Amino acid sequence: MLPCQRAAFDIPADIAYLNGAAFSPIPTSVRLAGEAGIGLKVAPWRIHWPPNVALVEEARALVASLVNATADDIAIGGAASHGVATACANLSAKPGERVLVLEAEHASLALGMARFAAEHGAVLETIDRPADRDYTATVLAAIERPGAARVAVAGLSPSHWSDGTAIDMQPVATALRRQGSALILDATQAAGVTALDVQALDPDFMLMPSYKWLLGPYGLAFLYVAAHHHAGRPLEEHGSNRIAYDSALAAPAASFAMLPGARRFDRGERDVFITLPMAHAGLKLVTGWGQEAIAARLRMLTDRLAERLEAAGLTVAPRRLRVPHILGLALPPEQRDGLVAAAEADNIFVTIRQGMLRISPGVYNDEADIDRFANWLERWLARR
Repeated sequence: MLPCQRAAFDIPADIAYLNGAAFSPIPTSVRLAGEAGIGLKVAPWRIHWPPNVALVEEARALVASLVNATADDIAIGGAASHGVATACANLSAKPGERVLVLEAEHASLALGMARFAAEHGAVLETIDRPADRDYTATVLAAIERPGAARVAVAGLSPSHWSDGTAIDMQPVATALRRQGSALILDATQAAGVTALDVQALDPDFMLMPSYKWLLGPYGLAFLYVAAHHHAGRPLEEHGSNRIAYDSALAAPAASFAMLPGARRFDRGERDVFITLPMAHAGLKLVTGWGQEAIAARLRMLTDRLAERLEAAGLTVAPRRLRVPHILGLALPPEQRDGLVAAAEADNIFVTIRQGMLRISPGVYNDEADIDRFANWLERWLARR
């Protein structure tokens, strides 16, 4: 099993950080890459433009290797919302057709889907959170509901962001393809941990921000674009998504053809010399450890916590319905109110999302962190 990687991070010994689903800590190698980039901006006469073409392409290839894609399929954007907007600009729906999202979906996806449905006269259908937390069956039932209009686009995630409840995307993707539906897959809480094979799932677009499980900076995200969308319309027009464009030349950027593949969807300022090297450094770590090894380690930690919670009389989702790296615990308001602040006072970091206590360890956590939180939670609940 992959050993604890705390030495790769600058995390004090008395900190139990169990909130990776919000932000990952920055590994030391990622911080150093960012500091080197800041040094260039401090002394811009040292910048030789463009500074990061090789790193850009290496980062694309590393992301592609995580999802069984090619570098030609990966665009570089600024956020999940940028990816959603790109997808929506290149998809269509007929009036009365359905657009599917999960109940309490994250704003970056939910708001984009709502705008898309309104602009096309489609019906935005929200899939209710199932009481038994079996999202797969619930999503399949919504897609295949007898008499319902065709699904034009589904904006889904491999797990619900608020509590880590898993969705088996393979049967869901198959059901959507039977209707000729488009799939936007938000892998914000999946890429780097959850197995994602775009050859099998065949999403139209898939969003992968850097700052969570890819151990990179805030403000940079990757977008998988299926090959049949490679000739689509980018959100932005700029020199960086054109072949051989040089701003020092007299020829206008429009006279140069767009870069091949998904590169046409790259954001402006793609070659940023601070965050792009940071994202590259994070990807080197993630791909070096390996997705399966990371998932196995985090599964061990969340299983350990689930066993402790169940022994204390609390209810967690069955193992088959949980992703490896996020565990959500339903607590009544009187037990969760003030919990996050009280835990932080004891240097334990978790969060509340959509009324669920969300615990999300990373490769920098060990069994002692899990046991420390479980002991703390037992004491907290006993007082409530």
